[in-house]
Amino acid sequence: MTELLALDTVVSGYGEAIVLNRLSLRLDQGQALALLGRNGTGKTTLIETIAGLTTFKSGTIRLAGRDIQAVRPERRAALGLGWVPQERGIFKSLTVEENLTAVATPGAWAPERVFTMFPRLKERRDNLGNQLSGGEQQMLAVARALVLNPKILLLDEPLEGLAPIIVDELLAAIRRIVRDEGMAAIVVEQKARKILPLTDRAIILDRGAVVWEGASEALLADAAALDRHLGVADRGTPKSPETPEFKGETP
Repeated sequence: MTELLALDTVVSGYGEAIVLNRLSLRLDQGQALALLGRNGTGKTTLIETIAGLTTFKSGTIRLAGRDIQAVRPERRAALGLGWVPQERGIFKSLTVEENLTAVATPGAWAPERVFTMFPRLKERRDNLGNQLSGGEQQMLAVARALVLNPKILLLDEPLEGLAPIIVDELLAAIRRIVRDEGMAAIVVEQKARKILPLTDRAIILDRGAVVWEGASEALLADAAALDRHLGVADRGTPKSPETPEFKGETP
């Protein structure tokens, strides 16, 4: 497979504080990576470092073979990074449709196409961003990233604090994006058992360093590793998000 994103011995943080310490990772085209770890281990810092929002100390970041560590965040987006932050970052004073058309670029993911993925947004296309529920705002944040037609989708805790029915809808959308459409993605998620079935590989961070790396399927089957690194007890094999009874089980 063709390498799409590469971080080599990256050191970064905020101001003088170092969070990531000589971290390296690879992501191939069409590959989905689960980024896991307990609170405060550097997951969001890693996503924000890729997006260009931290204090970069040393190392290299390459996107499609191009060094981007000195590239400004808005230019990284133009080069193919679609970022969905924890804060969602939607325009609350614009309608749903205006949120999409304001940032859309030519490509396969046009606003009308994301409406087919998120029927709730289509129903509320004339509603302002501040008139949406939290779950609908999260859907809009994902949709906004998609209409940029990125090479890589960066999702930072996309399921956090959402009702189970919304979690199901977002999991189905993520599955379609990474499995059916083959978009490369990095997904930060606290609840490992929800996201591992949808991803190819996983890494676990602790104190800004990678402490586990391998196939998502292998980690899902390794109760000892889940418990040791994440505090996730073995609750058996989760149901597939494709089945009607799947309810986004929490670890």
